[in-house]
Amino acid sequence: MDALKKISESSMKSNLPQFNVGDTVKVHVNIKEGERERVQIFEGVVIAKKGSGITSAFTVRRVSYGIGVERVFPIHSPSVKDVVVIRKGKVRRSKLYYLRNRVGKAAKVKEQIN
Repeated sequence: MDALKKISESSMKSNLPQFNVGDTVKVHVNIKEGERERVQIFEGVVIAKKGSGITSAFTVRRVSYGIGVERVFPIHSPSVKDVVVIRKGKVRRSKLYYLRNRVGKAAKVKEQIN
């Protein structure tokens, strides 16, 4: 078990920004199309974070052409190149699944002012 922990700790990323549920983020994802590779940016609101250590992941939601799109990203995946925090959100929940049923301005998260 100790060997497994050492392997997982060595493959974990150390330079990730601190982000929480409710924040608007841009996730830079490496996409492989045939022999080519490119970076695609997925921008949206973090609605959930789960797990700990090497198995941790976060869910990002955005509305694209009137349709809600959600993607789950493993935090320590090699395909996730970067996570950039655009704005901090002010929320009182750990999971924002209720945003799925909201439309328009009601689906917005208030900005945290420090």
